[in-house]
Amino acid sequence: MAYKISDSCIMCGACESVCPVGAISAGDTQYVIDADACIECGACAGTCPVGAPDQE
Repeated sequence: MAYKISDSCIMCGACESVCPVGAISAGDTQYVIDADACIECGACAGTCPVGAPDQE
């Protein structure tokens, strides 16, 4: 299952820079993950300081 970023996102951008396939981008109020591009590697979850990325 693809990762999804929860409402606890603080818009720090740490996850975007570690995504190996560029599936993460800045949304209006939080970062978002393109589920079709996500390869479920978990790099974003391991980098996020607030644990916002999680598998759906």
